Amino acid sequence: MSSVNYLIPSAVTTLCMDMLQRLAEEIKKGADSVEGVEVKLWQVPETLPEEVLGKMGAAPKSDVPIIKPSDLTEADGFLFGFPTRFGMMAAQFKAFLDATGGLWGTQQLAGKPAGIFYSTASQGGGQETTALTAITQLVKGGSPYGAGTYAGDGTRQPTDLELAQAFHQGKYFSGIAKKFEGTA
Repeated sequence: MSSVNYLIPSAVTTLCMDMLQRLAEEIKKGADSVEGVEVKLWQVPETLPEEVLGKMGAAPKSDVPIIKPSDLTEADGFLFGFPTRFGMMAAQFKAFLDATGGLWGTQQLAGKPAGIFYSTASQGGGQETTALTAITQLVKGGSPYGAGTYAGDGTRQPTDLELAQAFHQGKYFSGIAKKFEGTA
């Protein structure tokens, strides 16, 4: 049975937490509608002291379980949800992703599909920049993957290492795509 973890971070405002929770629950309903998929909702650990949260009027703590980085290894894919802070993911979620470095180093998250959802305080509150800045976290985890080279003055050719990375990307991507063939 496939397993997909949906992560919900501890949020620092009542509005964002409520909106993010509603999105996560609706995403879970959609995922649950696919036969053979097991969905789990999680939240990342809070990083702010209770005193600060109280002064901010933060939302009450959700009863959704707190995730540990090692829990990610059990999932076949992820949808990460977070509130936007100054055009990027909230620090709580960034701290959680930073703690997955060991998993990244051993490629335990590589090839697992990942996506994001987010909540902002206003329509122009940074949704597009939040998505853009979150992509680096997914790439470093090995979910989306891309080879690269640079042209320089136009006379430079790709190195053997760059070509090997391109070959790896083609082979790796095709292997993952083949797993998804006819599964939807």
